[in-house]
Amino acid sequence: MGKTVFDLYKIGIGPSSSHTVGPMVIAKKFVDLAYKRELLDSCSRVKIELFGSLGATGRGHGSDVAVVQGLIGNLPETIDIKRARKYFSDVIINKNINLLDIKKLTLILKMI
Repeated sequence: MGKTVFDLYKIGIGPSSSHTVGPMVIAKKFVDLAYKRELLDSCSRVKIELFGSLGATGRGHGSDVAVVQGLIGNLPETIDIKRARKYFSDVIINKNINLLDIKKLTLILKMI
């Protein structure tokens, strides 16, 4: 079967899906791999640094929210957008994140 427009374009939390879908998926893959390799127990903090266009426009385009959502286990196609911004605000205020709802860590977020 051929490709459809839905194979080419993905909808993510916005306002810029190009700055949210990739970062969320990569963050989710990262935390899944850390879990699979049994590395979460030895972690004490997570540091997120966004570079280039993600760092320059990340806050305005939602990249920071997307990465945090990926680290807690969300993906663009399953995320509850209404809860995402509230959860992100709580993470930033408390400087803590709960990876995959398994491991609570200190969070450091930098936009470079």
